[in-house]
Amino acid sequence: MFGDIEGTGFEVLDERFESCFVGHVTVERLWTGGRWLEGPAWFAGGRYLVFSDIPNDRIMRYDETSGMVSVFRAPANNANGNTVDTQGRLVTCEHRARRVTRTEHDGAITVIADRFGGKRLNSPNDVVVHSDGTVWFSDPPYGIATDYEGDRAEQEIVGCHVYRADPVTGEVARVVSTMAKPNGLAFSPDETVLYVGDTGITHQKDGPKHICKFAVEGDMLHELGVFATCSAGLFDGFRVDTAGRVWAGAGDGVHCFDPDGTLIGKIRIPETVANLTFGGPKRNRLFITARQSLYAVFVVANAAARS
Repeated sequence: MFGDIEGTGFEVLDERFESCFVGHVTVERLWTGGRWLEGPAWFAGGRYLVFSDIPNDRIMRYDETSGMVSVFRAPANNANGNTVDTQGRLVTCEHRARRVTRTEHDGAITVIADRFGGKRLNSPNDVVVHSDGTVWFSDPPYGIATDYEGDRAEQEIVGCHVYRADPVTGEVARVVSTMAKPNGLAFSPDETVLYVGDTGITHQKDGPKHICKFAVEGDMLHELGVFATCSAGLFDGFRVDTAGRVWAGAGDGVHCFDPDGTLIGKIRIPETVANLTFGGPKRNRLFITARQSLYAVFVVANAAARS
């Protein structure tokens, strides 16, 4: 184990993880003061990170050049997941408004998706953008289950699904309908595989707490089975590096999986990890949102996607 902050450090479970970090590198706590932090997204041009503080109804901004943290947007419709599209614009899942939006370069808000089949979405949770510009998002009911992370409401859509939205045509298609509570999303480096987390255990005692793989075949997905099951809490958000490794948030930190599904190591964090993303000029700095705090650590890995 390596680390200076109590409860942090790299834990090697397989020798393949040894090449993923430099021994003297430690985990840094960049900021604390949130209630439940989520949705980190890196903006390379400005060298800043945005992340959501869901119960406090705000999106925060961390400036890597100064180390300062400020409010990016408030109120923020209890925003959860964020990402960056192919044109460098912020794409956000909004619990309270039950929609996915895009922030234009001039600050205007464009609605990408808020309904399917004429019915309101549940509460979009996490989001990724394909290289063709389509927006893929998960839609569990966490933002309407209570008033803590949104507004309590009944589901209009039966079940919880993953959708693909075309921001040009406005078409929204359901692409995954076999999961209990779809959550985190990430594409493999070549975009032939979509990883989707299922956190159904939050509503069912023996429910799923795993990540599944889906083959991307044009506009269709073909399920390939369970990629990994969480051994500490449940998986929330995750990202993939250029080597195809999956870095997933869990109850005791970040779990790193080889492309073959082997858990090769962990980055221990003293708070439950909700989400993470790669950032920095070389995209080798892992930014981690964990309950009340924002953490960061340099790794020997680089982002496979923009955010």
